[in-house]
Parts: sequence; structure tokens; C-alpha cells
Amino acid sequence: MNILIVYAHPEPTSFNGAMKDLAVQTLGGLGHSVTVSDLYAMGWNAVAGPADISGPLSDTSRFSVAREQTVAIENGTIAADIAAEQAKLAAADLLILQFPVWWFGMPAVLKGWADRVFARGFAYLPGLKYDTGMFKGKRALVVATTGTSADTYAPDGIDGDILAVLWPIHNGLLRYTGFDVLPPCMAYMPGREDDATRAAQLEAYRQRLLYLDQTAPLFFHPSEDYGPDERLKPGVSARSAVQRNV
Repeated sequence: MNILIVYAHPEPTSFNGAMKDLAVQTLGGLGHSVTVSDLYAMGWNAVAGPADISGPLSDTSRFSVAREQTVAIENGTIAADIAAEQAKLAAADLLILQFPVWWFGMPAVLKGWADRVFARGFAYLPGLKYDTGMFKGKRALVVATTGTSADTYAPDGIDGDILAVLWPIHNGLLRYTGFDVLPPCMAYMPGREDDATRAAQLEAYRQRLLYLDQTAPLFFHPSEDYGPDERLKPGVSARSAVQRNV
């Protein structure tokens, strides 16, 4: 299996770094091919804009990210750094996003990786989303650390259910483009734990990696659960992390 780890932490000796290294070692030991995109080490440009197009713009009067991405994918004029990441993603059977939760989301460099690499025409097009997404058949896994406890991210916690916090990533980025999204692997406040607890968190992650092929994906409502207005049909009970019946 080809695995792409997109890693977003500025400090190599961080717990995120340890999780990334463990994944490379464990998955490689299982015979998988593992590629790492270390965004900070790469000096990744997180800002989408006209420089993402290596050829002439299709419309010089008004820049549209979606339009210019689509034309660039069609013409092979997407910027070289984006094309390199898209080639890695196209080859991957499993995508792992490794990052610290900052302000209830991904670090800016990882969000910018998604903005630029998940380009229109490469990652999505009209009619090709969710069940029919362009990455259908691939799997994805969020691996992240937090600064506070698991209790704060419980369904009744002050920070909210972790699956609700991750919904923009799980649903808005990964499921939207067709991935089967595995339950996240969270390491809660490793910076405030002792060595034994951190070691236990790493071991728990190693066990997850060993049995990824036996892990069922998260539930997302299939297309047939929605009406023409793209809302859940009457009688369909909402079962996702954030959707509810009204």
C-alpha cells in the first residue's frame, strides 16, 4: 500500500514528530511504501494565488482560484510544487494528516496545502463529490495532538465533541473528495503528561497502525439519504458528528 503522510509541525522533536516517525517505522515495517511531506521543512507556500499557475491566466481581468485551477489542471500548467504534491496524493492509497490542533483546526501551513493541492479539476468537480468523489477508494486518517484533555473534547466537554471539531476536515475536505475517513487517532495534551503516559499514547497509535485494515470508516450519510435540496429526507435520522434533525 502507498501511504502519504502530510506532516505539519515546526519542531522535529515534538510529540507530533514522534508520531510521524513512529508511523514511518511501523508502516514501513509492514511492507508499505511511505512518503512524508514535511511542510515546514519544505518551506511550503500556504497561500493560494496567481503564482499557482505556471502559464498564462485564462482571465487576466479578474482572478478566480477555482477557474484558474481548473484550467491549469486541464492544461498541465499548475505550479511545480503543487504538481509534485498532487502526484504523491494520486499515488496514495492512504493519506495521513499529522498535526497539532491549533484554534480548533489545522495549522495554517496544512490548510494552505489543502487549498493549493486539492485543486478544482484534480480533487473535485461538479457532480464529483462525496459518494462520487474523485478520491473514491482511497482512505484518510487524521492524527493529531491537543493542548487540553480528552474530557474537554467529550460530547459534553467545553471544547465540544472532537468529531464535531474535526468535521470541517473529515467532511469538508476528505469525505467531500471521496475518501473513506477512518476514526481519528488523538493524543490528548501530551505536552502536559509524563513520560509513561506519552509512551502509552505512542503505543496506542502503533496498535492503530498495525490494524488499519480492520478499522471501519466513520459514518457519513449516503447520497440517497438526501433530497433534491441536499437536506436529509424526512424520516432519516441524523447520525453524523454535527448534523441534526430539525
